[in-house]
Amino acid sequence: MSFKPLHNMPSPEQLREECPVSCKLAARKLERDRELAAVIQNQTNKFLVIVGPCSASNEDAVCDYASRLSKVNQKLNQKLFIIPRIYTAKPRTNGYGYKGILHYPETSTHSDLVKGLRAARNLHLRVAGESGLTTADELLYPEAFAYFQDIVSYLAIGARSVEDQQHRFVSSGVDCPVGMKNPTNGNPDTLFYSIFAAQHGHKFIYRDREVKSSGNPLAHAIIRGYENIMGEYVPNYQYEQLLKIGERYREQKLKNPFIICDVNHANSGKDYSREPMIIYDVLESRRRSEEIRMIVRGVMIESFIEAGRQEISGTVYGKSVTDGCLGWNETEELLHYIAEHV
Repeated sequence: MSFKPLHNMPSPEQLREECPVSCKLAARKLERDRELAAVIQNQTNKFLVIVGPCSASNEDAVCDYASRLSKVNQKLNQKLFIIPRIYTAKPRTNGYGYKGILHYPETSTHSDLVKGLRAARNLHLRVAGESGLTTADELLYPEAFAYFQDIVSYLAIGARSVEDQQHRFVSSGVDCPVGMKNPTNGNPDTLFYSIFAAQHGHKFIYRDREVKSSGNPLAHAIIRGYENIMGEYVPNYQYEQLLKIGERYREQKLKNPFIICDVNHANSGKDYSREPMIIYDVLESRRRSEEIRMIVRGVMIESFIEAGRQEISGTVYGKSVTDGCLGWNETEELLHYIAEHV
């Protein structure tokens, strides 16, 4: 093996003890987790909205954003269940580029994963503590979730990871909802195989031991569009496609049929300014079809304080350093629109 040892990592137990969840926050998380499970199990009419920056690169700006979101949530929480999107690790298509605060704490160019783990955990704790909204993150590294399992309320499996056996198996053992994105080639079989695997139990190696999972009935689909063989973006949020995906869900006889529409990525052609238009379309499809209304019960929005994106060296407060995001004013208006039309 040609790995060069760099640092010994703290155990998840050590980090959780070093950066603990307060009793008040633990109680709040339990309350939020129960309500989120009810949303996915269709025991409430609330509509799920996972919203926030493409990557959580600046702690102060992310917490500022979450505090603004909390104020909107207080007005809309009878209609919406809002989760701040706090993605602390980012997949990179070619392995290079900004990989998230987990790799680059303090937005530096030097990677220190020990500091990064602490920074990522503290960010989730601070957001939840200041806003009262427990968070969502991407399960990029399955073995890292143990460091955040007591504070994160929702996990997403990215389009590049959804075919991976370890991601599927770990998803089957976590105690929070997991959204499985359709793969980058759009193959629906891959998506539904992933959900099936996550909803059933498995024996597998996790960290330093053999474990057995019991299955996660809250695993579900996130549709984000895909790229065809010509490299063109193909959306999958439109009316006929939603009907077909819903039909496939029923054929597979999966538990708790639930679809979230990711309104950026290939669905928007990576044009963040189209996110509102896509949401208008999705809500209109729900109005036209009871079948769609019963299964499409959430959206995922990329949004930050300032619209657009900048390079990692940029200095604009609250502006994405990865994919472009909707700005705050447009986001606030969009959240009110969703609440009025679900």
